[in-house]
Amino acid sequence: MARKRMKTDKVQAPAGARIQLKWVRSAIATPTKHKLVIKGLGFTRLYQVIDREDTLSVRGMVAKVPHLVEIVGEGK
Repeated sequence: MARKRMKTDKVQAPAGARIQLKWVRSAIATPTKHKLVIKGLGFTRLYQVIDREDTLSVRGMVAKVPHLVEIVGEGK
């Protein structure tokens, strides 16, 4: 029997909302996909803090690598 997926409500952040991300753990021994997510977010060095627009795509990327990246701040 096939598993049925439950859809969740997607909550959009207000327009212009920003999110601060910090790279807290090395991606050396991680799968290639995790390294590509880190690069896609725009990180270039460890412990770097970056500011990105708070969108569903950025939140999804952070959700893929929660053990490598932490959310430092949210808001405008």
